[in-house]
Amino acid sequence: MTKYKRVLLKLSGESLMGGKSYGIDEVRLHEYACQVCEIAEMGVQTGIVIGGGNIFRGLSGASKGFDRVRGDQMGMLATVINSLALCSALTALGVKTKVLTATRMEPIGEYYNKWRAVELMQEGCIVIMSGGTGNPFFTTDTGASLRAIETEADVMLKGTRVDGIYSADPEKDPAAVRFDKITYDRIYELGLKVMDLTATIMCKENSLPIVVFDMDTPGNLKRVINGEPVGTLVY
Repeated sequence: MTKYKRVLLKLSGESLMGGKSYGIDEVRLHEYACQVCEIAEMGVQTGIVIGGGNIFRGLSGASKGFDRVRGDQMGMLATVINSLALCSALTALGVKTKVLTATRMEPIGEYYNKWRAVELMQEGCIVIMSGGTGNPFFTTDTGASLRAIETEADVMLKGTRVDGIYSADPEKDPAAVRFDKITYDRIYELGLKVMDLTATIMCKENSLPIVVFDMDTPGNLKRVINGEPVGTLVY
């Protein structure tokens, strides 16, 4: 028996770069697809939201002169590109996968709605929910929180490049301490950059737990699903 029956996995766009400085690293993409395939074979209903920072980030675009709304729309399209890439990698492994989009763009993806997403997951299909919320000024973290709540996921799994939440940036501060567990309120009090504030508040108000873990270590996703003490639990 797995600890979670239905999960929402949030991946950052930057993580897909692997060792590259831009775009998608095919090796990293395959590694992620293999991990998702593992939990699909365990019968876990899985939804995925991927960021687009490896291609374009709306907020950084705005700082360079782009209109913020247009910039965010470009960022949403970047998430669709990443979603199609992961869909392709999963399909190559023999996993049923469907891309849903927050704005209409058939035949690239099917238009998202909660009931269709849940139906597909119940049928054993990996559902990749792309395009953020479909609205500017919202991050993909907020989009992931929204989709997790809508689809009644048991937990949101935030796959990152670090092994949990620290009191400070462990790459800059060797004295940084890792938390095994931490509350939503404590994250806010300490000003930790786990997710944006909107996403954190949404999770708190809807009692959605979050597990932040290192997705770059093969097998970690399966360990989280099995309830092993991997990463940091936010509650």
